[in-house]
Amino acid sequence: MISSWLWLAPVIPWISIANGDDQFAFNATTATLPFASDICAINSWPTSLPGHPLTPQLPDSELTSMLSQIDPLRIQAIIEKLVSFGTRHTQSSQTDPNRGIGASRDWLLGQYQEFAKASDGWMTVELQSYIQGVSSRISAPTNISNIVATLRGSSDPDRIIVVSGHYDSRNTDVNNFLDDAPGADDDGSGVAISMELARIMATHRPAATIKFAAVAGEEQNLFGSNYMAQLLANASSNVQGMWSDDGRNQSTVIRLFTQGIPSNETESQAASRLSIGGENDSPARQLGRFTRDVASNSVTGMSVETVYRADRYLRGGDHLSFLSAGYAANRFTEPRENFAHQHQDVRVLNGTQYGDLPEFCDFYYISRVGKVTGAAAWSLANGPDNPGNVTLDTSVLSNESTFSWERVSGAVGYEVLWRPTDEPFWTHVISVGDVTTVTVGISKDNVEFGVRSVATSGYRSPAVFPFPG
Repeated sequence: MISSWLWLAPVIPWISIANGDDQFAFNATTATLPFASDICAINSWPTSLPGHPLTPQLPDSELTSMLSQIDPLRIQAIIEKLVSFGTRHTQSSQTDPNRGIGASRDWLLGQYQEFAKASDGWMTVELQSYIQGVSSRISAPTNISNIVATLRGSSDPDRIIVVSGHYDSRNTDVNNFLDDAPGADDDGSGVAISMELARIMATHRPAATIKFAAVAGEEQNLFGSNYMAQLLANASSNVQGMWSDDGRNQSTVIRLFTQGIPSNETESQAASRLSIGGENDSPARQLGRFTRDVASNSVTGMSVETVYRADRYLRGGDHLSFLSAGYAANRFTEPRENFAHQHQDVRVLNGTQYGDLPEFCDFYYISRVGKVTGAAAWSLANGPDNPGNVTLDTSVLSNESTFSWERVSGAVGYEVLWRPTDEPFWTHVISVGDVTTVTVGISKDNVEFGVRSVATSGYRSPAVFPFPG
């Protein structure tokens, strides 16, 4: 701090100024003041920082070709077929061949099985079923069935990516399983995206495994997705990322909800995160940044707008089940919802049409959201796994930052990312090669860091936020 006695300069020939650990003196009679050139040179904010500006990762030719095959007319046909079952309420008929959740389940199973026939044995399809007991939204023990198509990874099959929509529907009364509940947008659109991606990707060979799911029981309390997530967690599965497509119907913007502090974090982990300012760097937030980086481009025709909260007010989607199981998961949903078309009985009231009907769906918009989801899932599946055990050395005071991590399969190099602490997205990247420790010339006090893996193909993993170690 500059001394408040500087006004005495004309009568005091030499004045000593203390600035932190540095001390300077100047001759007051010469009127030559060194603080601008000397003090600030030592203590100024750095103007030359390592790395170069981060640029988005664009789809390669294979991914571009796949995304071009997403067909709005097929999206429309799927949604209209799902609506034709009248209601898909979780407690509707399981045995009627034409109406209810059982009929829609059997049709979905058959469609996924047809896709699998084109995969040369790489895709398998299963029903995940269990009996859900009575709850506030389940009046009697009820069968819950998920349909899951698994496209096995060619080189890293134990790493799993999940794309999901829910095929159950509801109307105004969540316990009314008799009346029509078309569920065109919520969530016929999400199921249609999962199906289109399964159809197109079945003939391709991702490095990691991709699961395309249509889950049930979402409207009753995320029952189907919770069952799926717990099966994976109980098997200690390495789920690198999950996206839930649930409600989408307008413009060239899609919201992506990304949770902050993980819900399964221990008290000591949360305290450590708080102490180092890592509240905005959870695995879900890193997945969100990754998604925005690989899917906001001219190929998808969309802008991914990340929202830094787990979900909308008064709502909750299937990604929450995966977050609770300890996995990184995000939710896609349209930017401006029409609540007259969501969770409503089909009716006309005061000239307004209520109900979730196909006529209110923009099938071209839904297909673009499918491109966003496909770009994210394929890019994640073909990049390496996240670097393991990423740590930041905090054993000594230093204006440099030293990181360590564990190598992962499929990575040929690593990159350190950084951004100012008040920036929401990574701004700079430092390529460091195939190493497991590196020191960079930027203070850990001034920015946020992440470390990511790089594959031979150029695909990258999401960043991993380093904790002290």
